[in-house]
Amino acid sequence: MTVKVRFAPSPTGRIHAGNVRAALINWLFARKNQGVFVLRIDDTDLERSTKANEDLIETDLTWLGLEWQERYNQSKRFDIYQKAADALKADGRLYACYETAEELDRRRKVQLSRGLPPVYDRAALKLTDEEKAAYEAEGRRPHWRFKLEGKRVAWEDLVRGHCEVDTTSMSDPVLIREDGAFLYTLPSVVDDIDMKISHVIRGEDHVANTGTQIEIFEALSAFFGGSPLPTFAHMTLLVGADGEGLSKRLGSMSISQMREDGIEPMAITSHLAKIGTSDPLEVAPSLDALADLQDFDKMGRAPARYDFDDLMRLNAGVLQAMSYAEAQPRLAALNADLGELFWDTVKANLHKFAEVTLWAQVVGGEVETTIEDAAFAAKALELLPADYTRESWSAWTAAIKDATGAKGKALFMPLRLALTGQPHGPDMGALSFLIGRDKIAQRLQG
Repeated sequence: MTVKVRFAPSPTGRIHAGNVRAALINWLFARKNQGVFVLRIDDTDLERSTKANEDLIETDLTWLGLEWQERYNQSKRFDIYQKAADALKADGRLYACYETAEELDRRRKVQLSRGLPPVYDRAALKLTDEEKAAYEAEGRRPHWRFKLEGKRVAWEDLVRGHCEVDTTSMSDPVLIREDGAFLYTLPSVVDDIDMKISHVIRGEDHVANTGTQIEIFEALSAFFGGSPLPTFAHMTLLVGADGEGLSKRLGSMSISQMREDGIEPMAITSHLAKIGTSDPLEVAPSLDALADLQDFDKMGRAPARYDFDDLMRLNAGVLQAMSYAEAQPRLAALNADLGELFWDTVKANLHKFAEVTLWAQVVGGEVETTIEDAAFAAKALELLPADYTRESWSAWTAAIKDATGAKGKALFMPLRLALTGQPHGPDMGALSFLIGRDKIAQRLQG
């Protein structure tokens, strides 16, 4: 069997960390098994879906390296959904209901007041043709519910193990609204069958829906020629670093915003692939390396902690591992390409790539420096070697120490502030060589 998975975002907004985690795990699983990754745009909500959001989803996935082999728009597949709905109606599994939202709400409140579960009572199944005609004459249009069999639906979940859902405790789900619009469930199941999706990998908030969807799968199987049921995997959801529900800032931070803020794609994918698993939280060298590590057996049952500080640590790790050849085009675009030694010197101090411009300015431009002790600076200038090489820093600072008695922080901090204007930064041996003797002398004079 060919492994085939899908990511089905709605183009009603930007995709964020939670969305991308699902896309990523699907992509890695397909990659590891030489399978197919399908991008399926869930744009059945024609009013809220936009082409701009659809394009942005593609841009975000491509930027992350999650390229797809097949692509579909659900808005172009209404005919096949209608045929499936007609088949369910013919089998008596999809039935018309005429209750208004207010009537259903009153009925639920009565059930709750009597200590009963607020499950739809299937009153519509008892309607006569005359009653239906009377509702139609009033201007009511039916919504359509799927008649559940009311049984224990079981499956073997790749993350959760053996799962069972009792559909007797559920209301028959609405699959088609009064205006004829298809709700999520029917198009999703129809597409999974028609596209031969082998594995449905998603968040555990869909576990209860899976029982319903399996019944719809089974009801439509004959219509699609006996298509096999997909294998399910329900991942735990993301929580914040404190273990509580994911905060709005972290949960809704879009991938496009992360890109604009200078977060590296490999940091995002390494973070999302490894949180909630037994793997150490570290940067992977590539998506293929992440795919090799992907294993549902490594996923725990505890919620995955999404810590932005961890993401930023990984982001710095990506930059530290980045070669000059990889960085060079980006350095050039920022007018900060001062050569391989410059990049190798400053990259360990970067949290975001754009910060390199600060160090390019320190090395090649004018900066506002600080002279804390004019006599100290004058002595340092006096002892400055005439020929300043990469090895000069150690000998120069040793000479300053001998002449002034300064040592440790009292020796190195005034020099760092005088030469760079920054209290922290890259190794001063290499950085001072890059700055050069002339600028060193100029800055020591204040």
